[in-house]
Amino acid sequence: ETIALVGHTGAGKTTITNLINRFYEIKEGKIRYDGINIQKIRKPDLRRSLGMVLQDTNLFSGTVRDNIRYGRMDASDEEVIAAAKTANAYDFIKHLPKGFDTELSANGENLSQGQRQLLSIARAACANAPVLILDEATSSIDTRTEALVQEGMNKLMEGRTVFVIAHRLSTVKSSDAIMVMDHGEIIERGSHESLIEQKGTYYELYTGALNSG
Repeated sequence: ETIALVGHTGAGKTTITNLINRFYEIKEGKIRYDGINIQKIRKPDLRRSLGMVLQDTNLFSGTVRDNIRYGRMDASDEEVIAAAKTANAYDFIKHLPKGFDTELSANGENLSQGQRQLLSIARAACANAPVLILDEATSSIDTRTEALVQEGMNKLMEGRTVFVIAHRLSTVKSSDAIMVMDHGEIIERGSHESLIEQKGTYYELYTGALNSG
């Protein structure tokens, strides 16, 4: 399933994904992951099963190949190339001065925001985790690159459980379930169509976004 988390800034969308990862420990209540209380799962095992594409892309000094392989350190060169193709990153990488062996400066400053995002998707594709967390902020990317990033994310999402933190509501219409958050509470849950019919917070967010966009 694909679950979208929507809501105003500060509603708690990112906090939920940080709790799933155990970046924070919860004080009360339980999060069950495949029926198991996540506090009983070793952090390295839990995090290995979660692929992440975040709003802020973290790249390291080293080659493009090293940065993609960071998703799974024992990946072969063929698997790194396949991950780049899944993420729609292959074409831009081939045009870099040394292709996959191009050295990146700290945090990939010699790449555009869109290219960094594509590498981050390729890294998640290389990790090949069964669950994905996508913080799909593409606001600082030009429209053409955004279409590439979105297509790369769509390919990556096939056959996985996905949590999408949605910034643009146009990208969540096809989600299996949409959770509307407000001040840390889930206030509405349903499909795009059922939430529009309710004419509640999601309806206001969606129609407001359409009118302002």
